[in-house]
Formats: sequence, structure tokens, C-alpha cells
Amino acid sequence: MAIEEGKKAPAFTLPNENGDKVKLTDLTGQWIVLYFYPRDDTPGCTIQACDFTSGIKGFEKLGAVILGCSPDDDESHQKFIKKHKLKIHLLSDPSHRVMEKYGAWGEKNMYGKITQGVIRSTVLIDPAGRVAKHWKRVKTKGHAESVSQVLKQLQSN
Repeated sequence: MAIEEGKKAPAFTLPNENGDKVKLTDLTGQWIVLYFYPRDDTPGCTIQACDFTSGIKGFEKLGAVILGCSPDDDESHQKFIKKHKLKIHLLSDPSHRVMEKYGAWGEKNMYGKITQGVIRSTVLIDPAGRVAKHWKRVKTKGHAESVSQVLKQLQSN
């Protein structure tokens, strides 16, 4: 299922690092940065999570909440958050259902080997619950800043 900019974001309810349920509909009225990453505490995923944490104050000023999502469980998320002093929430999607809805689970080509897995991507959801921007494949370094710039641009229009 492909998601489209301007269309309603697919509904989801997923547990966060504390086991609390996070529902998209409960976040109506806020900008949501929902980013999908393969695994806690791996080099690229750590860069990405730390970059979003470093920019958290700027995102908060823009009325945005940051949610990372991976197949890892809440225990893994808690360790990752504690180890790197992350200030973002991490969601668990071990069945990949939500990732599939968001185009973040599928075929990947790693050094010529085709595998199924998490496609590192980000979706910016507007306060009305529509997809404002979809980054289908992202590079970790500098991505949080790119998201922040797009968010500022969208809010100034």
C-alpha cells in the first residue's frame, strides 16, 4: 500500500517504549514526524535518533512530536533511550503491519542481496492527520535537519 502526500495518513495504534498505546487519532492537532528505522542501537539508527533528539526543542517550538518506529520491543527501546539519552518516543511494530501501511517494510537491496526488511523512511503528518511529506528512503546524516526545514517551510505557507 502506497501512501500519498495530501491524503489521510493510515491509522495506527502501537505501544511506545513504556508499553503505553500511541494512537494517531490521539495526536490530532499536532504535527507528527513518524520515522521508521531498522534496529535500536545500530550505527545509522543511533545517528538518526540522536539527531532528532538534538533538534527536539526546535521541533517542539514548531508544534511537532517525534516518533521513531522499529520492530524492536519496549525493553530494547528503553535500553536504547537510556544509553543515548534520547528525548523522543519509540514505537514497537514487531508484526510490521503499520510499517507495511506506510511503505516502510519491503524489499531491500543490501550489497546485491535482496532481503525483506525495514525501509528507512519518514512521514510528516499535518495536524489534520494528512500526509504532508513522505521521504521514501532516507540517509541518516542530516535528515532531522531536512525534516525541520520542510516543517518550517510548510508552516510559513
